Amino acid sequence: MFKKILIANRGEIALRIQRACRELGVKSVVVYSEADRDAKYVKLADEAVCIGPASSAQSYLSMPAIIATAEVTDAEAIHPGYGFLSENSDFAERVERSGFTFIGPTPENIRTMGDKVSAKQAMIKAGVPCVPGSEGALPDDPKEIVRIARAVGYPVIIKAAGGGGGRGMRVVHTEAALVNAVQTTKAEAAAAFGNPQVYMEKFLEHPRHVEIQVLADSHKNAVWLGERDCSMQRRHQKIIEEAPAPGIPRRLIERVGDRCAAACKKMGYRGAGTFEFLYENGEFYFIEMNTRVQVEHPVTEMVTGIDIVQMQIRIAAGEKLPFTQRNITMRGHSIECRINAEDPVKFIPSPGRITMWHPPGGPGVRVDSHAYTNYFVPPNYDSMIGKLIVHGDTREQALARMRIALSETVVEGIQTNIPLHRELMADAKFIEGGTDIHYLEQWMAAHKR
Repeated sequence: MFKKILIANRGEIALRIQRACRELGVKSVVVYSEADRDAKYVKLADEAVCIGPASSAQSYLSMPAIIATAEVTDAEAIHPGYGFLSENSDFAERVERSGFTFIGPTPENIRTMGDKVSAKQAMIKAGVPCVPGSEGALPDDPKEIVRIARAVGYPVIIKAAGGGGGRGMRVVHTEAALVNAVQTTKAEAAAAFGNPQVYMEKFLEHPRHVEIQVLADSHKNAVWLGERDCSMQRRHQKIIEEAPAPGIPRRLIERVGDRCAAACKKMGYRGAGTFEFLYENGEFYFIEMNTRVQVEHPVTEMVTGIDIVQMQIRIAAGEKLPFTQRNITMRGHSIECRINAEDPVKFIPSPGRITMWHPPGGPGVRVDSHAYTNYFVPPNYDSMIGKLIVHGDTREQALARMRIALSETVVEGIQTNIPLHRELMADAKFIEGGTDIHYLEQWMAAHKR
């Protein structure tokens, strides 16, 4: 096991990794920007080093600053968390080249799965079900583009190969609009991601977003830890997640999960990862793989009892997975609400000082947050200030516990999206389960949001 790990991130995930380190008896080094000087995890760290001003480009995205800090503090490994440099293959490569262990997949894994075209090709080879579409990047020939679209069937969606986070996508309903849409998306992709390649997929009208969590070690062992439903989204950003996904037959989940684990073995994957799927009419369609820990990992931890962040560290240290697929059991139901510092109606960010922070408690309640009374939420980063997670023996009990937890949560001084969560927990369709990825935006339109 490592003696010291550098945490190359901020916010709640920095605190989450720090707690995993402490439980393993590992010392932690936290890097922070000037805007995060008063963060809870900075105060709690064994060592904390300021690596630059508030700007992410000059701090959390500065590879030289992070690697230099690892060198001067004698850290042995670097945990990237999520966001920032977590899925940057060049960073993973530089970390390893500098003599440190990157707590995550190999640079090759990150590179393959970071490009949506190569990721899809890898999944087709591994037998993972994919959305019907072009076999690779779209050609320049307009006639060939039209031919592919006719074979797939309208509507289609054009996606940037290097895209993510809902950017670099365009839905096309008619042949007349196709070629122009492809050219426009190519230009946007080149500007935003430095990669003009785009590909085509069948556009599913009412899919759910269901993902499979995997863990794989460097000894050719791989398991999947159940599924999560992340369909409650606004502008492709998840707001509520739950595990397991309501209303999907277990045999179907197991078949897809086994294929995901097999795909990890086939490509020599290492660490934690998530296979993201669209699910419609009883079919799963792979869309992408995230080669890092997910924001929503706690719901899987709650139903499996497995500490995913600790497992990332153990795998990076060369340990074998301590369990097989047969040992993994799902117990009960878990729901997570992302707590964001934003206007609950207009979704405008609401940075500022928290004058009162009162988190909830009780059976089956977990709060992952770096916030506290008198904490200043900086305007420079993502608006998420915490996650409220509950667990119950049944989905009904989990919903009841979430309603109680939300009613007990007090955050003053800034605005949060807690009022929105309270409304959604009382919504008949959400209570029923199985809403698609468009439901939340339709709900907001109906409520004049």
